[in-house]
Amino acid sequence: MHVDILGPVEAHTARGRIQVGGPRPRTLLALLALRAGQIVPVDRLIDELYGDRPPADAANALQGQVSRLRRALGVAELVEFHPAGYRLALAPDSVDAHRFAAGGGRQALEQGDPQAAEALLGEALALWRGPALADTTATGHADRLERQRQTASHDLIAARIRLHKADVGEIQDLVRQHPLDEQLRGFLMRALHQQGRQAEALQAFEDARAVLAEELGTDPSAELRAIHVQVLRGQTRRELPAQLTSFVGRQAELARIASLGDARLITLTGPGGAGKTRLAVQAADDDAVFVDLAPAHDVAAAALQALGLKETVLPAEERLTLALKDRATQLVLDNCEHVVVQAATLVQHLLSTCPRLRILATSREALGITGETLCPVPPLDTEQSVTLFVQRARAVNPVFTQDEHTESICRELDGLPLAIELAAARVRTLTTEDISRRLNDRFRLLTKGNRAAAPRHQTLRAVVEWSWDLLTDDERDLAAALATFSGGATLAAVEEVGGHDLGVLEALVDKSLVEAADGRYRMLETIREFCAQHNRVDAEHAAYFAALVRRADPELRGPDQLRWLATLSAEHANLVQALTWTADHAPADALRLLADLSWYLYVRGSRTEVEATARTLLGRVPEQTSEQYAILLALAAPERVRGVLDQLHGPIRHPFVLIAWAMLAGPPDPGAPRTRLQDEVERSDDPWIQGLIAFSTAYTDWTLHGDRARAVEQASQALRRFQDLGERWGAAQVLDVLANLTEDPQEALALTEEALRVVGELGAKEELAELRARRADRLLDLDQDAAERDYREALALATNAGLAATRALAGAGLAEIARRRGDLAEAERLLLAADQELGFGWMHANAKQHVETALSALARSRGA
Repeated sequence: MHVDILGPVEAHTARGRIQVGGPRPRTLLALLALRAGQIVPVDRLIDELYGDRPPADAANALQGQVSRLRRALGVAELVEFHPAGYRLALAPDSVDAHRFAAGGGRQALEQGDPQAAEALLGEALALWRGPALADTTATGHADRLERQRQTASHDLIAARIRLHKADVGEIQDLVRQHPLDEQLRGFLMRALHQQGRQAEALQAFEDARAVLAEELGTDPSAELRAIHVQVLRGQTRRELPAQLTSFVGRQAELARIASLGDARLITLTGPGGAGKTRLAVQAADDDAVFVDLAPAHDVAAAALQALGLKETVLPAEERLTLALKDRATQLVLDNCEHVVVQAATLVQHLLSTCPRLRILATSREALGITGETLCPVPPLDTEQSVTLFVQRARAVNPVFTQDEHTESICRELDGLPLAIELAAARVRTLTTEDISRRLNDRFRLLTKGNRAAAPRHQTLRAVVEWSWDLLTDDERDLAAALATFSGGATLAAVEEVGGHDLGVLEALVDKSLVEAADGRYRMLETIREFCAQHNRVDAEHAAYFAALVRRADPELRGPDQLRWLATLSAEHANLVQALTWTADHAPADALRLLADLSWYLYVRGSRTEVEATARTLLGRVPEQTSEQYAILLALAAPERVRGVLDQLHGPIRHPFVLIAWAMLAGPPDPGAPRTRLQDEVERSDDPWIQGLIAFSTAYTDWTLHGDRARAVEQASQALRRFQDLGERWGAAQVLDVLANLTEDPQEALALTEEALRVVGELGAKEELAELRARRADRLLDLDQDAAERDYREALALATNAGLAATRALAGAGLAEIARRRGDLAEAERLLLAADQELGFGWMHANAKQHVETALSALARSRGA
């Protein structure tokens, strides 16, 4: 049911209108509807229903009116009795007055979005069907609602004035109805002035002056006088551009600008296409003067023209100063970057000589003068980007619906509003999948901009080219060099590869082409792709990161392990890029780089990321017997690596060779002939390799000989060696073995917890998945809910890392929990899925046995 009180009081359902009855039942319904969902005290209802002349038994009289209202509504439960009063059991949004109050139009207007305000206020005012509560005695409430209606009407006119859409005739009618309303008089003057009807606007002020003097004996308010001055001084003043599309997002930026109320110079900075102009228009005062500097070469002359002032024999700067000296004005200086020095000089002069002047500037580069407050305009976040894309897409294709590609398009375009709008315009002829696929050549794709826009805003290339053309030669060289880096770079890397000093880099940051954060320098992908077309330093980039990896590799097995892992992780994208480039241009160098990277990739569980590059490289280097080639085969063609491993001799430099050997060779076979690699390993005096030997011996003592005591002794020795080195990966492996060797469940759990803590510090994805599954095994009889959480997390981690055996073990664990809970069908499903994960190699043998044991237990449960 719905109740309408913005006009004659009505109740209606999906079946039609309900006859409520006479004035008293209608008034009672209105009083309850005004507080829908709340209890209204009996005393208040009596006062508002009967006024100063209540009946002798007012409570019984009220109860009688309630009974009549219930019969009229046909649903007695809608009017509830409570000891404290009566309650209309409807949600507030079932009453038109509540929907009107919650419309949000004023909030949109205050937040600088007149287009949204116009739509919301129009919808809210459309709820009115006549005078509020027209057929009731609730006159006090009716007056309050009418005042709200008048406020909303005024807000709607204000929104339309901002949009240059005000209806002069409508405002004139309202002025005749409310001749003493100065706000309406001001609206009329501004609307006439917008339409170039200056004489009529001035006459409207004289009319207001006469009426106020005659009726109230007062002069026009300061606000009305200020509008009068604006009309007198600004016959052709350039007002803020009317916006033809809705404003999306930027609440944080609007709030920051609003919080800087005392700042006389605010500069919105950011890359081209970030939406600086649109934000400035939203944030500016209604009567701000807009100065477009994009086509200008003389800033002062452009400002004079925008103010509607003619040039005289006086210099433009002096003429401007005289015009603004005693005037409370806000100038919006848009696109300062190409005249930044001239703009800065003029702004400093004006602010020092015109105390009531405020300036809101937009620029890709700060003006750099005293008193300037910078307000960076970042890319839109993902939610705002998607909203913008969907709105603009529906403008050209009304049936467009958001899909799985929409968000990825917005991320690929860095959240740049202009790029998103250009992409959205393509949905007339392309699917979002087509657009997403073509973004690898975004400058060719995003070319269909607004024909009425400035040329620099019609294509994505033109937007970035505008910034590029404003750079010095040194700045262009460094921008091109920076484009070589994936995921940003440190200062040292920029200076080494780019070959320019800090001042040039700072200039690129100042000009919004480079972002500086957390000690790294990054470009938005759109800017990076443009600058990369001018890049000539790929070789220097690859050489820099090859040297970094060569230095880092031995440190990954020592006390500075975490620091170097963090360093390489921060450069991960650059490392992969350097490997890809060298594989294409210098295969021998790529072979060395891959070998140096191998331990980092193994510890971080990132080997699969380079497998495609490794396969490419395999076809470009000759066969050889070397550690580097063995590592290449282990990643690109593991079925071929055993023969090379068996031929290796000499000291082992890359530990991944030993891991590859262990993974491919399987458990030790006492009867197998020894290889040269085994001899070299056992002769090594490298402490890390000695720790690995002790670890391997412990594994052999336990799995082959069943000698638990000696296995514990060897594992403890290995743990000491790794801990002495500060090597967490090795320590975690040994802790896991010790957890398997102990017969104390609590000690086993504690050892596994410690191993998990260590691999968590490393960020080792594969070990983290395996150890979560192991901890779940140990928790199964102690805390089944915690075990289930661990199994599920292990399953997710193993899926991401491509670990079939760990996926199977986690699935088998979840199956065991399902079996214990009596869900045998789910247990069987999980076990069969786990069995499908596994192959027949030795690395899957343990998991295979585990799954088969679980299937047997399940069969026994069914038999029971």
